[in-house]
Amino acid sequence: MNNKVMIGMSGGVDSSVAAYLLKEQGYEVIGVFMKLWEGRGESERACCSLSAAEDARRVADRIGIPFYVINMKKPFMDKVVDYFVDEYLQGRTPNPCIACNKHIKFDEFLKKAIMLGCDHVATGHYAKVEYSSEHGRFLLKKSATDEKDQTYALYNMTQEQLSRTVLPLGTYNKGEIREIASSIGLVTANKPDSQEICFVEDDDYASFVKNMSKKKIQPGNFVDRQGNVLGRHEGIIKYTIGQRKGLGIALGWPAYVVDIDPKTNSVVLGTNEDVFKKGLVAGDINVIPYEKIEDGMKVQAKVRYNARPKPATVYNMDDGRIKVVFDDRERAITPGQSVVMYQGDIVVGGGIIESSLE
Repeated sequence: MNNKVMIGMSGGVDSSVAAYLLKEQGYEVIGVFMKLWEGRGESERACCSLSAAEDARRVADRIGIPFYVINMKKPFMDKVVDYFVDEYLQGRTPNPCIACNKHIKFDEFLKKAIMLGCDHVATGHYAKVEYSSEHGRFLLKKSATDEKDQTYALYNMTQEQLSRTVLPLGTYNKGEIREIASSIGLVTANKPDSQEICFVEDDDYASFVKNMSKKKIQPGNFVDRQGNVLGRHEGIIKYTIGQRKGLGIALGWPAYVVDIDPKTNSVVLGTNEDVFKKGLVAGDINVIPYEKIEDGMKVQAKVRYNARPKPATVYNMDDGRIKVVFDDRERAITPGQSVVMYQGDIVVGGGIIESSLE
């Protein structure tokens, strides 16, 4: 393999410093901004905006690497945005960053890199890729600091993708990255982190889904766990498991969303205790260190990006799905989100949550 690497540059500080570090390590670096979406405002945090592309170009000029803009709007629409909208319409809560990493950043982007003569791709993710002679496979491992670790969003990576991926930020914390950016005079040194989904303006998921959907969003019933009608809701796209605020209903007790039933267009309400479940069933499984998960494997599992991994046991199901049973009941297990499993700092793999277990 050659040492030519194509790095995705978003116009943020992380990918900017990642590009600089790769050049310092002796790679022949090509910077690429992926044009994914139109219609965003020019917010400083809008990673798909024209100003973000210009920031990425200025960084590339500063560190002396070639820079290109690649149009990926169609695959992004097909594989990420349409998926996002459809999942919400089905009463699930998707994670579009996971879909984007799987289909765009480490699939379409890698294919373009290989076409351009690069053997590797890189991003500014906080994670590590290492080859393990013990496993005979490439491993995805947590970054140096749990605070910035981004392995939850990368669990779908294949052995081929891992073998061609360089993640230079895995041994750094965020403060160190900003210090490096300042020391070499990058315009992105003090740029705020992007906090929202890049294609959803003002974090208003429900309005986005409503505007993008060809289906009319229908109101329906709030019901209790026995099916008794409690009131009316404005459409299932406005709710997610564990939600308490913004329900628009007063019952005289703290009500939480404990289930969403798209077949009956119902939102099930219960107590905070009802939100805790013993486990989950997940499909679309990807495993990294092994050919497959050993039945009864002990892991640490997390069901949301910002959650702490909790002790759990994994069981294989006959149809290729897995059952994950937590040692202690876990809060707000949400269909559409991903469960990601760890052993120490090694990512075992993960899958899409289909249902919770009482």
